[in-house]
Amino acid sequence: MPIEKWSDQVSVVHLADDPQFTDDLDGLEHRLSQGKSHAVLDFAAVHFINSSNLARLLKLRKRMNAEETKLLLCNVTTQVWGAFLVTGLDKVFEFSDNVPTALATVQMAE
Repeated sequence: MPIEKWSDQVSVVHLADDPQFTDDLDGLEHRLSQGKSHAVLDFAAVHFINSSNLARLLKLRKRMNAEETKLLLCNVTTQVWGAFLVTGLDKVFEFSDNVPTALATVQMAE
């Protein structure tokens, strides 16, 4: 299952390449509509990212900032990291090495 309810306030989303990537973000947005929740996006299985995916991530970040919740991206592959670097989004999003580290970061922020 791509979306894991880690706790009442934290969701972990195990993303995959498109078209599953879009479906996974749709599922997260549905979960967020049910109440405030921090989110950890696990990019371990994502090998490429397109402009549409980046736009969706920016929209999600904007929403979560407005709700004062954290969005962390982790396990970002080299190819995907390159897309974040080229677009300058490496300075916009918060990154973590892996899911346990991201979860610890979220816990410390509460």
